[in-house]
Amino acid sequence: MTRIRAAGRADALAVGNVHVETWRDTYAGVLPDRMLLKMSADVEGGRWVRALGRRVRVLVVEDDRGEIVGFGSCGRARGSSLPSAGEVYTLYILPDFQGAGLGRRLLGALFDTLERAGYGSALIWVLRENPSRYFYEAMGGRYVADREESLWGAPATEVAYGWDTLSPPCSTG
Repeated sequence: MTRIRAAGRADALAVGNVHVETWRDTYAGVLPDRMLLKMSADVEGGRWVRALGRRVRVLVVEDDRGEIVGFGSCGRARGSSLPSAGEVYTLYILPDFQGAGLGRRLLGALFDTLERAGYGSALIWVLRENPSRYFYEAMGGRYVADREESLWGAPATEVAYGWDTLSPPCSTG
């Protein structure tokens, strides 16, 4: 049985590990190998310690042994002219645990978190080359924008998916 709960500072290293493993799996051949190989759980964990000290809400997914196998974060929409009030900043599930419904449950928990904070709509930015982006379409997100970014010197196009209401995500397929 898995569970989703609020993250604490003690979870930062495990969250950093999930961050690194999912990026290496998802972005191999998309982002520069040198960048992916330089990533470390310690560095990413340090970033998550700082994020937990701000107004970022972070949730973790634990497997039946209490190991963190995924995480997500959300809060106020950042620097966008798009009409969404809230934003899902991250949603990562370890590759071995994908396809088991954990992403759907975590997205629903992030939506609940945003709703309790007073946000009635949300968006998420995802790299166009990320094959998992279709998950957000299946969860009812609609394409709302794209933008050009640079990640460690590599050009990258991000796509935004939006939800006008934060009702539980459900598959349209």
